[in-house]
Amino acid sequence: MKLTYLGTAAAEGFPGLFCACDTCREATRRGSKDLRTRSQAIVDDVLLIDLPPDTYLHMLRNKINLPDIEYLLITHTHSDHFQPGELYYRRPGFCDTRSLMTVYGNDELKRRMDEMVEETQTTYEKSKLVCVELTEFVPQDIAGYTVVPLLARHARNEKCFIYLIGKNDKWLLYGNDTGIFPEATWQYIRGKKLDLVSLDCTCGQMGEGTNHMGVPDLIKMRQLLADAGCLHAGTQLIANHFSHNGGLLHEGLEQQLQPHGYQVSYDGMTVTV
Repeated sequence: MKLTYLGTAAAEGFPGLFCACDTCREATRRGSKDLRTRSQAIVDDVLLIDLPPDTYLHMLRNKINLPDIEYLLITHTHSDHFQPGELYYRRPGFCDTRSLMTVYGNDELKRRMDEMVEETQTTYEKSKLVCVELTEFVPQDIAGYTVVPLLARHARNEKCFIYLIGKNDKWLLYGNDTGIFPEATWQYIRGKKLDLVSLDCTCGQMGEGTNHMGVPDLIKMRQLLADAGCLHAGTQLIANHFSHNGGLLHEGLEQQLQPHGYQVSYDGMTVTV
């Protein structure tokens, strides 16, 4: 499997929208890997994960043929991960969409999708959309991949997911927008060898561990994953989803995380398992 990080920032982007802090100023000056758009990823150019405000830019920048994408996984409905209004432009008059898109996520996603359809006076059929509500820990066969929604520790008023994705005996875990995993998720993944683990690092040099994580939490997570029997000699550990509030640019993140076996993601980065 190939995982491409289309965007690697937290909600406000990096540098932050409207922000003039020293970290954002320095990120702007340095450019390159320090310029981060809102988090989004794609697996094998088949499974798109999340629909942030920067999706259109990601399509252009990464040469993704979005009209051909048929499967969209939504982690949760916070605005930096799901923009339902973008799906409005699938309706006739805005585009010539030939393929059906199935959107997978939690119960709040279904409510938001229904609301969008009603408010825009369209239909799922006209927009060639299907919404599938997932149940935590129940595997789904999606385009030949086994996709398991795991519970995240994130929002109090929404059941948020991280995704375990498998194909050809390889497994990757895409896990941003979560703190240290809840016990139910640990129980599910215990003993399962993971080939790639992508984890939230929103808090940068600050530890948090509740609804987001930082460098101290990722160091702890590596040990927890090892204790749970999830790591092997070739497991790739990757930090993702960064905020300027964490106070670390790409170089600083690498300095703190590489000694603990983590790669630091950046926009456009591709890894394979």
